[in-house]
Amino acid sequence: MPIVTSVTKMLGIRVPVIQGGMQWVGVPALAAAVSEAGGLGILTALTQPSPDALRVAIRETRKLTSKPFGVNITLLPSINPPDYPGYARAAVEEGVRIFETAGNNPGPLIKYFKENGCIVIHKCTTIRHAKSAEKHGVDVLSIDGFECAGHPGEEDVGGLVLLARAARELKIPYVASGGIADARGVAAALALGASGVNMGTRFMCTVESPIHQNIKDKIVASTERDTVHVFRTLHNTSRVFKNKVSMEVVAIEKRGNAKFEDVKDLVSGARGKGVYEFGDPDYGVWTVGIAMGLIEDVPTCKELVERLERETVEIIGGLGGLVGGAERAKL
Repeated sequence: MPIVTSVTKMLGIRVPVIQGGMQWVGVPALAAAVSEAGGLGILTALTQPSPDALRVAIRETRKLTSKPFGVNITLLPSINPPDYPGYARAAVEEGVRIFETAGNNPGPLIKYFKENGCIVIHKCTTIRHAKSAEKHGVDVLSIDGFECAGHPGEEDVGGLVLLARAARELKIPYVASGGIADARGVAAALALGASGVNMGTRFMCTVESPIHQNIKDKIVASTERDTVHVFRTLHNTSRVFKNKVSMEVVAIEKRGNAKFEDVKDLVSGARGKGVYEFGDPDYGVWTVGIAMGLIEDVPTCKELVERLERETVEIIGGLGGLVGGAERAKL
């Protein structure tokens, strides 16, 4: 029995599961595999060195799947910002019609996408920001709880409360993001009013994910206790894997009055990319969520999405047995 939500209908997908737009991870092989499996694969624009390279990646993805996929554009604080308008234009000109946006001041990008008939999914960590994005005309909100990998915002609110508030206060569909890696998380998100889920860490640990097998094995072997927050004192909090490098960053911040210059060599993007390329989990700082504690294998995307679909339906069906005290299933 299919799971039909406003998001599956809007995006033209079978299963309400969206692959997070992850730096160095959202490449054609992974995005196409997720879309082929019935979810929504996402290419990460800034993984590509230029808008023209993004064009090539989009064409490569199209060779691998005829199903819908999207492009993530994350607006990052930077002295020399990337060519965001160029990436957006390249993707639209290549026929992409689904975009995931994140970061500060997305208004101009959202306006451009909507003028070109695109669907926009915007990621937020607060209801306040979600309402602002709603006013900008986005189609779907991705509500990112404190459990997530990467940037959870500065207010430390978990997904359980954020999603319940979203159900009360938002007028457009939303998906749950952060801390979801199995069917129980999907079923819980749907019960909390979400129309689907966004999963990043879980898709890192799939056969088609481009990261080194050593890192996939490290995720499987780790628990929800193996992450740490860096940049807390810089008001740009990020959840990353707890390793030698990230703990050195934390130690520098604890000394007080730390500046980005004090840690920039430790947290460089090149070192983070190197973790995925070389397979050394201590090579640099790398992003991962506490959903890591729920990951026990490295399936193909097809196996994972089909498992999520099947088990979510079973869990939702079993919940009906709780009404009136006639429990039919072990939940």
